[in-house]
Amino acid sequence: MQVICAGLLRTGTSSISRALEILLDGPIKSWMKVLLEWPPTNAAMEQEILNTTRVRTDGYVAITDAPGSNLVQELVTLYPDAKVVCIVCDDKAWERSMGGLNGEVSPSALHSVLFLLPTMRLFPAYVQTLILHCVKLYGESNLPIVKTYHRHIAYLKSVVPPERLIFFDVRDGWKPLCKALDLPVPENVSFPNINDGKAIQAFAMKQIKRGLGTWLLCISIIGVGSFILFKAWGTLF
Repeated sequence: MQVICAGLLRTGTSSISRALEILLDGPIKSWMKVLLEWPPTNAAMEQEILNTTRVRTDGYVAITDAPGSNLVQELVTLYPDAKVVCIVCDDKAWERSMGGLNGEVSPSALHSVLFLLPTMRLFPAYVQTLILHCVKLYGESNLPIVKTYHRHIAYLKSVVPPERLIFFDVRDGWKPLCKALDLPVPENVSFPNINDGKAIQAFAMKQIKRGLGTWLLCISIIGVGSFILFKAWGTLF
């Protein structure tokens, strides 16, 4: 692990994830037990969280997005040579963007739609667990707000040595990021410009369509099966 991207969701994490993939030439890690056990109340729990985090991140050159951005203290301990990059943006614009996200994603509604998808049925529970973890971390019951943005930056400054902490705006492009990471600027490659909101919407719609399609298939099979059984029953009697 060379880079821990500690930027909050919708600050440009999709763009920097792709940028780090180009710069570091390796996989980027973009997880429920760890969140449920945080914060640790004793040394044994703390070690268990560290062990689980190490297993989940082993083999990756960087990590972006949640819950990695909220487990920076653990990641900094596990990877003492990794730089921590915090993406900065306009705090009020971020609050508006996250407010829109809250309207787009309803874990209770998603639970039924995604239930028949083995790889996605736990996603609504994951979202709820992530929200609870953020509430514990920032001490707020209503997330996210401008205060959350600044409390996250304060949290990073409290757990990351200043020489390892980098603040970066994706609108500034390659040069400041490469300079901070001591890496050459990629030649003839534009800095990735990926809209976090659109990426999230595209992912959500894809999974919802998969879920609804699976439900439709199951209902169709049950309907056809019931019709055949009814016809067979009528023939016999």
